Amino acid sequence: MIDKRNFYINGKWVKPSKSNDFEVINPSNEEAFAIISLGSKEDTDAAVKSAKNAFINWRETSKEERINLLEKLLKVYKKRFNEMAEAMSLEMGSPIDFAISTHAASGQSHLEDFILRLKEFKFEKYFDSKSNNYIAREPIGICGLITPWNWPINQIALKVIPALATGCTMILKPSEIAPISAMLFAEMMDEVGFPSGVFNLVNGDGKGVGTQISSHPDIDMISFTGSTRAGRLITKNAAETIKRVCLELGGKGGNIVFADSYANAVRDGIRNVMSNSGQSCDAPTRMLVEKSIYERAIKEAADEANKIKVDIASKKGDHIGPVVSKVQYDKIINLINSGIKEGATLAAGGPDLPKGLNKGYFIKPTIFTNVTNEMEIAKKEIFGPVLSIIPFETEEEAIKITNETEYGLGNYLQTEDKEKAKRVAKKLRSGVVYINGNTADAGTPFGGYRQSGNGREGGVWGLEEYLETKTVTGWK
Repeated sequence: MIDKRNFYINGKWVKPSKSNDFEVINPSNEEAFAIISLGSKEDTDAAVKSAKNAFINWRETSKEERINLLEKLLKVYKKRFNEMAEAMSLEMGSPIDFAISTHAASGQSHLEDFILRLKEFKFEKYFDSKSNNYIAREPIGICGLITPWNWPINQIALKVIPALATGCTMILKPSEIAPISAMLFAEMMDEVGFPSGVFNLVNGDGKGVGTQISSHPDIDMISFTGSTRAGRLITKNAAETIKRVCLELGGKGGNIVFADSYANAVRDGIRNVMSNSGQSCDAPTRMLVEKSIYERAIKEAADEANKIKVDIASKKGDHIGPVVSKVQYDKIINLINSGIKEGATLAAGGPDLPKGLNKGYFIKPTIFTNVTNEMEIAKKEIFGPVLSIIPFETEEEAIKITNETEYGLGNYLQTEDKEKAKRVAKKLRSGVVYINGNTADAGTPFGGYRQSGNGREGGVWGLEEYLETKTVTGWK
Protein backbone atom coordinates (compact mmCIF):
# COMPACT_ATOMS: atom_id res chain seq x y z
CA MET A 1 0.00 0.00 0.00
CA ILE A 2 1.41 3.39 -1.05
CA ASP A 3 1.34 5.79 1.92
CA LYS A 4 0.72 9.41 0.86
CA ARG A 5 -0.95 10.79 4.00
CA ASN A 6 1.19 13.92 4.29
CA PHE A 7 0.47 17.31 2.72
CA TYR A 8 2.96 19.70 1.11
CA ILE A 9 2.78 23.02 2.96
CA ASN A 10 5.37 25.81 3.17
CA GLY A 11 8.05 23.76 1.40
CA LYS A 12 7.75 20.73 3.67
CA TRP A 13 5.85 17.44 3.85
CA VAL A 14 3.70 17.72 6.96
CA LYS A 15 1.26 15.46 8.78
CA PRO A 16 -2.45 16.39 8.65
CA SER A 17 -3.75 18.18 11.72
CA LYS A 18 -6.36 15.44 12.16
CA SER A 19 -6.28 11.81 11.10
CA ASN A 20 -8.73 11.21 8.24
CA ASP A 21 -7.53 8.35 6.05
CA PHE A 22 -8.95 7.78 2.58
CA GLU A 23 -8.23 4.79 0.35
CA VAL A 24 -7.41 5.29 -3.32
CA ILE A 25 -8.94 2.52 -5.46
CA ASN A 26 -7.44 0.94 -8.56
CA PRO A 27 -10.47 0.85 -10.92
CA SER A 28 -9.08 -2.12 -12.83
CA ASN A 29 -9.44 -4.45 -9.84
CA GLU A 30 -11.52 -2.47 -7.28
CA GLU A 31 -8.71 -2.80 -4.73
CA ALA A 32 -7.11 -0.06 -2.63
CA PHE A 33 -3.51 0.59 -3.68
CA ALA A 34 -2.77 3.84 -1.82
CA ILE A 35 -3.88 5.79 1.21
CA ILE A 36 -4.10 9.58 1.57
CA SER A 37 -5.49 11.98 4.15
CA LEU A 38 -8.49 14.23 3.68
CA GLY A 39 -7.58 17.63 5.05
CA SER A 40 -9.37 19.78 7.60
CA LYS A 41 -9.89 23.53 7.95
CA GLU A 42 -6.66 23.76 9.95
CA ASP A 43 -4.70 22.25 7.06
CA THR A 44 -6.35 24.55 4.52
CA ASP A 45 -5.70 27.61 6.70
CA ALA A 46 -2.05 26.62 7.15
CA ALA A 47 -1.62 26.28 3.37
CA VAL A 48 -3.33 29.61 2.70
CA LYS A 49 -1.19 31.36 5.33
CA SER A 50 1.93 29.87 3.76
CA ALA A 51 0.89 31.05 0.28
CA LYS A 52 -0.01 34.51 1.58
CA ASN A 53 3.39 34.96 3.22
CA ALA A 54 5.24 33.67 0.17
CA PHE A 55 3.36 35.99 -2.20
CA ILE A 56 5.13 39.06 -0.76
CA ASN A 57 8.46 37.98 -2.26
CA TRP A 58 7.37 35.70 -5.09
CA ARG A 59 5.41 38.44 -6.83
CA GLU A 60 8.64 40.49 -7.01
CA THR A 61 10.68 37.81 -8.77
CA SER A 62 11.74 38.55 -12.31
CA LYS A 63 10.40 36.79 -15.37
CA GLU A 64 13.87 35.32 -15.87
CA GLU A 65 13.90 33.79 -12.38
CA ARG A 66 10.53 32.13 -12.97
CA ILE A 67 11.59 30.84 -16.40
CA ASN A 68 14.73 29.35 -14.86
CA LEU A 69 12.72 27.47 -12.22
CA LEU A 70 10.15 26.25 -14.78
CA GLU A 71 12.92 24.98 -17.05
CA LYS A 72 14.35 23.06 -14.08
CA LEU A 73 10.87 21.65 -13.44
CA LEU A 74 10.66 20.51 -17.06
CA LYS A 75 13.94 18.59 -16.66
CA VAL A 76 12.68 16.89 -13.50
CA TYR A 77 9.35 16.09 -15.20
CA LYS A 78 11.14 14.43 -18.12
CA LYS A 79 13.28 12.42 -15.69
CA ARG A 80 10.19 11.13 -13.84
CA PHE A 81 7.93 10.94 -16.89
CA ASN A 82 7.27 7.20 -16.68
CA GLU A 83 6.45 7.45 -12.97
CA MET A 84 3.79 10.01 -13.83
CA ALA A 85 2.28 7.73 -16.48
CA GLU A 86 2.25 4.77 -14.08
CA ALA A 87 0.56 6.85 -11.37
CA MET A 88 -2.32 7.80 -13.67
CA SER A 89 -2.66 4.27 -15.00
CA LEU A 90 -3.12 3.04 -11.41
CA GLU A 91 -5.32 5.82 -10.06
CA MET A 92 -7.76 6.47 -12.90
CA GLY A 93 -7.46 3.38 -15.08
CA SER A 94 -5.74 4.79 -18.13
CA PRO A 95 -4.15 1.97 -20.20
CA ILE A 96 -0.40 2.33 -19.72
CA ASP A 97 0.38 3.06 -23.38
CA PHE A 98 -2.29 5.80 -23.45
CA ALA A 99 -1.04 7.12 -20.10
CA ILE A 100 2.44 7.48 -21.61
CA SER A 101 1.49 8.81 -25.06
CA THR A 102 -1.30 11.15 -24.00
CA HIS A 103 -1.74 11.76 -20.26
CA ALA A 104 1.88 12.17 -19.15
CA ALA A 105 2.77 13.78 -22.49
CA SER A 106 0.14 16.49 -21.94
CA GLY A 107 1.87 17.66 -18.74
CA GLN A 108 5.19 17.99 -20.54
CA SER A 109 3.58 19.72 -23.53
CA HIS A 110 1.87 22.36 -21.36
CA LEU A 111 5.08 23.01 -19.43
CA GLU A 112 7.03 23.52 -22.64
CA ASP A 113 4.40 25.80 -24.15
CA PHE A 114 3.95 27.99 -21.06
CA ILE A 115 7.73 28.51 -20.87
CA LEU A 116 7.66 29.64 -24.51
CA ARG A 117 4.67 31.97 -23.95
CA LEU A 118 6.21 33.43 -20.78
CA LYS A 119 9.42 34.29 -22.61
CA GLU A 120 7.39 36.30 -25.13
CA PHE A 121 4.89 37.82 -22.67
CA LYS A 122 5.04 41.55 -21.83
CA PHE A 123 3.77 42.35 -18.35
CA GLU A 124 4.11 46.14 -18.75
CA LYS A 125 3.73 48.64 -21.60
CA TYR A 126 2.62 52.18 -22.42
CA PHE A 127 -1.06 52.53 -23.31
CA ASP A 128 0.02 53.87 -26.72
CA SER A 129 2.94 55.76 -28.22
CA LYS A 130 1.53 59.21 -27.34
CA SER A 131 0.21 58.44 -23.86
CA ASN A 132 1.87 58.91 -20.49
CA ASN A 133 -0.42 56.18 -19.10
CA TYR A 134 1.25 52.89 -18.24
CA ILE A 135 -0.48 49.50 -18.23
CA ALA A 136 0.86 46.89 -15.80
CA ARG A 137 -0.22 43.25 -15.58
CA GLU A 138 0.25 42.03 -12.02
CA PRO A 139 -0.30 38.65 -10.32
CA ILE A 140 -3.79 38.32 -8.88
CA GLY A 141 -2.49 36.83 -5.63
CA ILE A 142 -3.24 33.60 -3.80
CA CYS A 143 -4.95 31.01 -6.01
CA GLY A 144 -7.04 27.98 -5.08
CA LEU A 145 -6.63 25.33 -7.79
CA ILE A 146 -9.07 22.42 -7.82
CA THR A 147 -8.36 19.71 -10.40
CA PRO A 148 -10.32 16.65 -11.63
CA TRP A 149 -9.63 12.92 -11.86
CA ASN A 150 -10.19 12.38 -15.59
CA TRP A 151 -7.15 14.30 -16.94
CA PRO A 152 -5.05 14.67 -13.78
CA ILE A 153 -1.67 16.09 -14.82
CA ASN A 154 -3.14 17.86 -17.84
CA GLN A 155 -5.29 20.05 -15.60
CA ILE A 156 -2.62 20.46 -12.92
CA ALA A 157 -0.21 21.79 -15.55
CA LEU A 158 -2.87 24.10 -17.05
CA LYS A 159 -3.39 25.74 -13.64
CA VAL A 160 -0.18 25.49 -11.62
CA ILE A 161 2.24 26.48 -14.39
CA PRO A 162 0.55 29.77 -15.42
CA ALA A 163 0.02 30.66 -11.77
CA LEU A 164 3.74 30.18 -11.12
CA ALA A 165 4.67 31.99 -14.34
CA THR A 166 2.70 35.11 -13.45
CA GLY A 167 3.96 35.41 -9.86
CA CYS A 168 1.00 33.94 -8.00
CA THR A 169 1.18 31.55 -5.06
CA MET A 170 -1.26 28.68 -4.68
CA ILE A 171 -3.00 25.82 -2.94
CA LEU A 172 -3.67 22.77 -5.10
CA LYS A 173 -6.48 20.37 -4.21
CA PRO A 174 -6.43 17.45 -6.62
CA SER A 175 -9.31 15.00 -6.86
CA GLU A 176 -9.22 12.63 -3.90
CA ILE A 177 -10.15 9.83 -6.33
CA ALA A 178 -6.94 10.24 -8.36
CA PRO A 179 -4.43 12.15 -6.20
CA ILE A 180 -1.20 10.20 -6.66
CA SER A 181 -0.10 12.01 -9.82
CA ALA A 182 -0.54 15.31 -7.97
CA MET A 183 1.57 14.05 -5.06
CA LEU A 184 4.27 13.08 -7.54
CA PHE A 185 4.07 16.55 -9.08
CA ALA A 186 4.53 18.08 -5.60
CA GLU A 187 7.65 15.94 -5.19
CA MET A 188 8.95 17.40 -8.45
CA MET A 189 8.25 20.95 -7.22
CA ASP A 190 10.14 20.17 -4.02
CA GLU A 191 13.09 18.71 -5.95
CA VAL A 192 13.36 21.86 -8.07
CA GLY A 193 13.42 24.05 -4.96
CA PHE A 194 10.65 26.57 -5.52
CA PRO A 195 10.57 29.03 -2.59
CA SER A 196 8.67 27.77 0.46
CA GLY A 197 4.96 28.54 0.36
CA VAL A 198 4.73 29.30 -3.36
CA PHE A 199 3.17 25.90 -4.06
CA ASN A 200 1.10 24.01 -1.48
CA LEU A 201 -0.91 20.79 -1.76
CA VAL A 202 -3.74 19.72 0.53
CA ASN A 203 -5.80 16.64 -0.31
CA GLY A 204 -9.49 16.62 0.48
CA ASP A 205 -12.98 16.20 -0.87
CA GLY A 206 -15.27 18.82 -2.37
CA LYS A 207 -17.49 19.42 0.65
CA GLY A 208 -14.41 19.75 2.90
CA VAL A 209 -11.23 21.30 1.52
CA GLY A 210 -12.95 22.29 -1.74
CA THR A 211 -15.51 24.41 0.11
CA GLN A 212 -12.86 25.82 2.45
CA ILE A 213 -10.75 26.96 -0.49
CA SER A 214 -13.61 28.42 -2.54
CA SER A 215 -14.95 30.45 0.40
CA HIS A 216 -11.63 31.44 2.00
CA PRO A 217 -11.32 35.24 2.47
CA ASP A 218 -7.55 35.22 1.78
CA ILE A 219 -7.80 33.44 -1.55
CA ASP A 220 -8.05 35.82 -4.50
CA MET A 221 -8.94 33.41 -7.28
CA ILE A 222 -10.41 29.94 -7.80
CA SER A 223 -9.67 27.86 -10.88
CA PHE A 224 -11.81 24.74 -11.00
CA THR A 225 -12.23 21.93 -13.51
CA GLY A 226 -15.01 19.42 -12.93
CA SER A 227 -18.75 18.95 -13.10
CA THR A 228 -21.20 21.76 -13.77
CA ARG A 229 -22.99 20.87 -10.52
CA ALA A 230 -19.79 21.42 -8.51
CA GLY A 231 -19.02 24.58 -10.51
CA ARG A 232 -22.32 26.11 -9.37
CA LEU A 233 -21.51 25.36 -5.72
CA ILE A 234 -18.02 26.84 -6.02
CA THR A 235 -19.42 30.01 -7.60
CA LYS A 236 -21.88 30.41 -4.72
CA ASN A 237 -19.18 29.78 -2.11
CA ALA A 238 -16.88 32.34 -3.73
CA ALA A 239 -19.55 35.04 -4.12
CA GLU A 240 -19.25 36.38 -0.58
CA THR A 241 -15.63 37.42 -1.13
CA ILE A 242 -16.05 38.52 -4.79
CA LYS A 243 -13.01 36.46 -5.84
CA ARG A 244 -12.34 35.64 -9.46
CA VAL A 245 -13.75 32.24 -10.42
CA CYS A 246 -12.54 30.45 -13.55
CA LEU A 247 -14.48 27.33 -14.45
CA GLU A 248 -13.99 24.54 -16.98
CA LEU A 249 -17.04 22.34 -16.62
CA GLY A 250 -19.08 19.68 -18.38
CA GLY A 251 -19.92 19.21 -22.02
CA LYS A 252 -22.19 17.38 -24.44
CA GLY A 253 -20.38 17.89 -27.71
CA GLY A 254 -22.02 17.41 -31.08
CA ASN A 255 -20.20 15.84 -34.02
CA ILE A 256 -21.90 16.80 -37.30
CA VAL A 257 -21.16 14.27 -40.03
CA PHE A 258 -22.28 15.60 -43.41
CA ALA A 259 -22.82 13.32 -46.41
CA ASP A 260 -19.68 14.76 -48.02
CA SER A 261 -17.43 13.91 -45.08
CA TYR A 262 -14.16 12.04 -45.57
CA ALA A 263 -14.22 8.22 -45.69
CA ASN A 264 -13.35 7.39 -42.07
CA ALA A 265 -15.21 10.27 -40.40
CA VAL A 266 -17.69 8.04 -38.54
CA ARG A 267 -15.05 5.55 -37.38
CA ASP A 268 -12.74 8.33 -36.21
CA GLY A 269 -15.65 9.87 -34.32
CA ILE A 270 -16.25 6.60 -32.47
CA ARG A 271 -12.58 6.31 -31.50
CA ASN A 272 -12.60 9.91 -30.30
CA VAL A 273 -15.55 9.35 -27.95
CA MET A 274 -14.28 6.05 -26.57
CA SER A 275 -10.70 7.16 -25.85
CA ASN A 276 -10.06 7.73 -22.13
CA SER A 277 -13.11 5.47 -21.64
CA GLY A 278 -15.37 8.37 -22.61
CA GLN A 279 -14.18 10.44 -19.65
CA SER A 280 -13.42 13.70 -21.45
CA CYS A 281 -15.52 16.83 -21.02
CA ASP A 282 -15.17 17.79 -24.70
CA ALA A 283 -15.89 14.30 -26.10
CA PRO A 284 -18.30 14.40 -29.08
CA THR A 285 -20.95 12.18 -27.46
CA ARG A 286 -23.76 13.16 -29.86
CA MET A 287 -23.09 12.19 -33.47
CA LEU A 288 -25.41 14.00 -35.88
CA VAL A 289 -25.51 12.21 -39.24
CA GLU A 290 -27.05 13.45 -42.48
CA LYS A 291 -30.01 11.21 -43.35
CA SER A 292 -28.69 10.15 -46.75
CA ILE A 293 -25.79 8.30 -45.08
CA TYR A 294 -27.50 7.49 -41.75
CA GLU A 295 -27.89 3.71 -42.24
CA ARG A 296 -24.33 3.35 -43.50
CA ALA A 297 -23.06 5.41 -40.55
CA ILE A 298 -24.90 3.19 -38.04
CA LYS A 299 -23.25 0.06 -39.46
CA GLU A 300 -19.81 1.68 -39.43
CA ALA A 301 -20.30 3.01 -35.88
CA ALA A 302 -21.44 -0.35 -34.47
CA ASP A 303 -18.65 -2.18 -36.28
CA GLU A 304 -16.01 0.21 -34.96
CA ALA A 305 -17.36 0.12 -31.41
CA ASN A 306 -17.30 -3.68 -31.45
CA LYS A 307 -13.65 -3.62 -32.55
CA ILE A 308 -12.56 -1.58 -29.50
CA LYS A 309 -11.07 -3.82 -26.84
CA VAL A 310 -11.63 -3.28 -23.12
CA ASP A 311 -9.00 -4.48 -20.64
CA ILE A 312 -7.07 -3.71 -17.48
CA ALA A 313 -4.95 -0.56 -17.40
CA SER A 314 -1.62 -2.28 -16.74
CA LYS A 315 -1.71 -4.18 -20.05
CA LYS A 316 0.10 -2.69 -23.02
CA GLY A 317 -1.87 -2.24 -26.21
CA ASP A 318 -4.60 -0.27 -27.94
CA HIS A 319 -7.59 -0.79 -25.65
CA ILE A 320 -9.70 1.29 -23.28
CA GLY A 321 -9.60 0.79 -19.54
CA PRO A 322 -12.21 1.00 -16.79
CA VAL A 323 -14.08 4.09 -15.73
CA VAL A 324 -12.69 5.68 -12.62
CA SER A 325 -14.97 4.57 -9.78
CA LYS A 326 -18.03 2.63 -8.64
CA VAL A 327 -20.00 5.88 -8.44
CA GLN A 328 -19.21 6.71 -12.07
CA TYR A 329 -19.84 3.12 -13.18
CA ASP A 330 -23.30 3.03 -11.58
CA LYS A 331 -24.23 6.42 -13.06
CA ILE A 332 -23.21 5.36 -16.59
CA ILE A 333 -25.00 1.99 -16.40
CA ASN A 334 -28.15 3.72 -15.14
CA LEU A 335 -28.06 6.10 -18.10
CA ILE A 336 -27.53 3.23 -20.55
CA ASN A 337 -30.61 1.52 -19.08
CA SER A 338 -32.46 4.85 -19.30
CA GLY A 339 -31.69 5.05 -23.03
CA ILE A 340 -33.09 1.55 -23.56
CA LYS A 341 -36.26 2.45 -21.61
CA GLU A 342 -36.70 5.68 -23.57
CA GLY A 343 -36.84 3.72 -26.82
CA ALA A 344 -33.42 4.36 -28.33
CA THR A 345 -31.97 1.43 -30.29
CA LEU A 346 -28.92 -0.27 -28.81
CA ALA A 347 -26.60 -0.85 -31.78
CA ALA A 348 -23.50 -1.90 -29.83
CA GLY A 349 -22.46 -2.52 -26.24
CA GLY A 350 -24.93 -2.23 -23.40
CA PRO A 351 -25.04 -2.56 -19.61
CA ASP A 352 -23.40 -6.00 -19.27
CA LEU A 353 -19.76 -6.40 -18.30
CA PRO A 354 -17.33 -7.02 -21.17
CA LYS A 355 -16.51 -10.71 -21.67
CA GLY A 356 -13.81 -12.03 -19.34
CA LEU A 357 -13.84 -9.01 -17.01
CA ASN A 358 -15.73 -9.85 -13.84
CA LYS A 359 -13.95 -7.35 -11.60
CA GLY A 360 -13.27 -3.69 -12.18
CA TYR A 361 -15.41 -0.80 -13.47
CA PHE A 362 -15.44 -1.83 -17.12
CA ILE A 363 -18.09 -0.72 -19.61
CA LYS A 364 -18.51 -1.85 -23.21
CA PRO A 365 -18.28 0.83 -25.92
CA THR A 366 -21.99 1.55 -26.37
CA ILE A 367 -23.83 3.02 -29.37
CA PHE A 368 -27.44 4.22 -29.37
CA THR A 369 -29.29 5.00 -32.60
CA ASN A 370 -32.72 6.54 -33.29
CA VAL A 371 -32.02 9.04 -30.55
CA THR A 372 -33.88 12.33 -30.22
CA ASN A 373 -32.38 15.39 -28.59
CA GLU A 374 -35.06 15.23 -25.87
CA MET A 375 -33.87 11.90 -24.46
CA GLU A 376 -31.84 11.83 -21.23
CA ILE A 377 -28.90 10.17 -23.01
CA ALA A 378 -28.80 13.09 -25.46
CA LYS A 379 -29.08 15.78 -22.78
CA LYS A 380 -27.02 14.53 -19.83
CA GLU A 381 -23.24 14.34 -19.71
CA ILE A 382 -22.80 10.56 -19.35
CA PHE A 383 -18.99 10.70 -18.99
CA GLY A 384 -18.48 7.16 -20.18
CA PRO A 385 -17.98 5.24 -23.46
CA VAL A 386 -21.50 5.93 -24.72
CA LEU A 387 -22.52 7.64 -27.99
CA SER A 388 -25.93 8.74 -29.29
CA ILE A 389 -26.50 8.97 -33.06
CA ILE A 390 -29.09 11.52 -34.21
CA PRO A 391 -30.24 12.00 -37.82
CA PHE A 392 -30.63 15.40 -39.52
CA GLU A 393 -31.72 16.61 -42.96
CA THR A 394 -30.39 20.16 -43.41
CA GLU A 395 -27.39 22.20 -42.34
CA GLU A 396 -29.66 24.50 -40.33
CA GLU A 397 -31.22 21.55 -38.49
CA ALA A 398 -27.78 20.16 -37.62
CA ILE A 399 -26.69 23.51 -36.17
CA LYS A 400 -29.96 23.83 -34.22
CA ILE A 401 -29.70 20.32 -32.70
CA THR A 402 -26.03 20.80 -31.81
CA ASN A 403 -26.71 24.11 -30.05
CA GLU A 404 -29.78 22.80 -28.19
CA THR A 405 -27.88 22.01 -25.00
CA GLU A 406 -26.99 23.81 -21.79
CA TYR A 407 -23.33 23.12 -22.55
CA GLY A 408 -20.88 24.61 -25.04
CA LEU A 409 -17.38 23.22 -24.70
CA GLY A 410 -16.28 21.35 -27.84
CA ASN A 411 -18.16 20.66 -31.07
CA TYR A 412 -16.98 18.81 -34.16
CA LEU A 413 -17.90 18.75 -37.83
CA GLN A 414 -16.91 16.64 -40.82
CA THR A 415 -17.25 17.84 -44.42
CA GLU A 416 -15.05 18.14 -47.51
CA ASP A 417 -16.72 21.47 -48.34
CA LYS A 418 -14.34 24.06 -46.85
CA GLU A 419 -16.76 26.97 -47.09
CA LYS A 420 -19.53 24.97 -45.41
CA ALA A 421 -17.11 23.95 -42.66
CA LYS A 422 -16.23 27.58 -41.92
CA ARG A 423 -19.86 28.69 -42.12
CA VAL A 424 -21.08 26.01 -39.71
CA ALA A 425 -18.13 26.41 -37.32
CA LYS A 426 -18.96 30.08 -36.80
CA LYS A 427 -22.57 29.22 -35.90
CA LEU A 428 -21.75 26.56 -33.30
CA ARG A 429 -21.95 27.88 -29.73
CA SER A 430 -18.86 26.38 -28.16
CA GLY A 431 -15.39 27.37 -27.06
CA VAL A 432 -13.72 25.00 -29.55
CA VAL A 433 -14.80 23.62 -32.93
CA TYR A 434 -12.79 20.75 -34.43
CA ILE A 435 -13.03 20.35 -38.22
CA ASN A 436 -12.24 17.04 -39.95
CA GLY A 437 -10.28 15.57 -37.06
CA ASN A 438 -7.82 18.44 -36.75
CA THR A 439 -6.55 18.93 -33.20
CA ALA A 440 -5.88 22.19 -31.39
CA ASP A 441 -2.29 23.45 -31.34
CA ALA A 442 -0.41 23.85 -28.06
CA GLY A 443 -1.06 27.29 -26.61
CA THR A 444 -4.52 27.78 -28.13
CA PRO A 445 -7.27 28.75 -25.65
CA PHE A 446 -9.51 26.03 -24.20
CA GLY A 447 -12.79 26.68 -22.43
CA GLY A 448 -16.53 26.80 -22.85
CA TYR A 449 -19.68 28.80 -23.38
CA ARG A 450 -22.73 28.78 -21.10
CA GLN A 451 -22.77 25.99 -18.49
CA SER A 452 -19.48 24.58 -19.74
CA GLY A 453 -17.81 27.36 -17.79
CA ASN A 454 -15.99 30.65 -18.25
CA GLY A 455 -12.41 31.74 -18.80
CA ARG A 456 -9.80 30.09 -20.97
CA GLU A 457 -6.83 27.83 -20.26
CA GLY A 458 -3.63 27.45 -22.27
CA GLY A 459 -1.10 29.80 -23.85
CA VAL A 460 -1.32 33.57 -23.42
CA TRP A 461 -4.99 33.26 -22.41
CA GLY A 462 -3.95 30.92 -19.61
CA LEU A 463 -1.42 33.44 -18.31
CA GLU A 464 -3.94 36.28 -18.44
CA GLU A 465 -6.37 34.37 -16.18
CA TYR A 466 -3.93 34.88 -13.29
CA LEU A 467 -3.29 38.59 -13.81
CA GLU A 468 -4.88 41.85 -12.74
CA THR A 469 -4.61 44.91 -15.02
CA LYS A 470 -3.48 48.24 -13.55
CA THR A 471 -3.49 51.68 -15.21
CA VAL A 472 -0.90 54.15 -13.94
CA THR A 473 -1.13 57.78 -15.14
CA GLY A 474 1.74 60.24 -15.44
CA TRP A 475 4.34 57.53 -15.94
CA LYS A 476 6.67 59.42 -18.30
